[in-house]
Amino acid sequence: MKIERKITNKVVGFRTQDGAGVSLVRVLGNRTTDKYDPILMLDSFDSLNPEDYIAGFPMHPHRGIETISYVYRGGMIHRDSLGNEDAISDGEIQWMTAGSGIMHEERLPASERMLGVQLWLNMPAKDKMASPAYQSVKNHEIEEISFEGGKIRLLAGEYTDENGKVHEGFKGKYLPITYYDVHLNPGACIDILTDPDDSVMAFTLLGKGVVAGEDIAEKTAVKLSQGDVLRLEAKDESAHILFIASKSLNEPIAWGGPIVMNTEEELNEAFRELHAGTFIKGGVDYSEK
Repeated sequence: MKIERKITNKVVGFRTQDGAGVSLVRVLGNRTTDKYDPILMLDSFDSLNPEDYIAGFPMHPHRGIETISYVYRGGMIHRDSLGNEDAISDGEIQWMTAGSGIMHEERLPASERMLGVQLWLNMPAKDKMASPAYQSVKNHEIEEISFEGGKIRLLAGEYTDENGKVHEGFKGKYLPITYYDVHLNPGACIDILTDPDDSVMAFTLLGKGVVAGEDIAEKTAVKLSQGDVLRLEAKDESAHILFIASKSLNEPIAWGGPIVMNTEEELNEAFRELHAGTFIKGGVDYSEK
C-alpha cells in the first residue's frame, strides 16, 4: 500500500533585492535549511517590468554549492572565471557547480516577462572542494512527458511514467536531484511516485495548486513528509508546480553570503583566500553529459 506524502511546512517568500538591484521573492534561505535540506535557497523571479531585473548580478564568488537557474520565461546570460559565457532563454537551465570556488555574473536581458527560479543545492562535505564547472541544459535536452490533463518537463533526474517507462533527464555530478516542472490543466491531477528516503518539496511557480490535498497559493514552497507518492492537482485554473527531491545531507552548515561550508573555520578560510586572491583553484570541462 502506498503511503501518501503530507505537507509538514509551508513558506511564503518575502520581496527583497539582490545583486545590483534585482527585485525578487526569497522563499527559502538560511532560516529554512533544517527543514528543506539539501535545498539552501529558492529565489523566485516574476516581473513584466525590465527595470525590476536588468541590473543583474555583477561578478561575485561562490564556494560549496551548486546553483540551478530555471528560466521559464525570459533570458539569462552567464559569464564566469572558467572562461564560460553562455545564454539561455525560455524554458532552459543554467547549472553551475561552485565547488572549490568560482566567480560569475548573471545578466538578465529585457523580455516581455521574466519568470523563473534559482535554487542553491548544497554540496556534500566530501565534494565542497571539487573543481568548479558550468553547464547549460537547453530545450532540446529537456524531455516533455504528457499525461491526461497536463505534462511534465523533466529538468533533472528520472521520471517513471504511468506505463512504467523510465525517462532520464540531466544528471549532475554530485548530489543527485530530481526536478520536474509539472503543468496541470484546470481540474487535472497526477500522482508522482517518490523514493521514500528522499527529501521532497514543491513550489507553486504559476497559479494556485493543490499539493497533498491542501490548497497552496502561488509562489509558495511546501515540504512533504516521508512517503511513496505525492498528489498534485489544479482546480479552476491551470498550475505549474515545481517538484524537487533529493537526499538530505544532515551535515552542519556554515553560511556566509555566497559561500556555504561545513565549519566556521572553513568559511573564514574561504574569505581569507578571497581577499588574498587565492580563492580560484581551477576548473574542468563540463561539456560531457
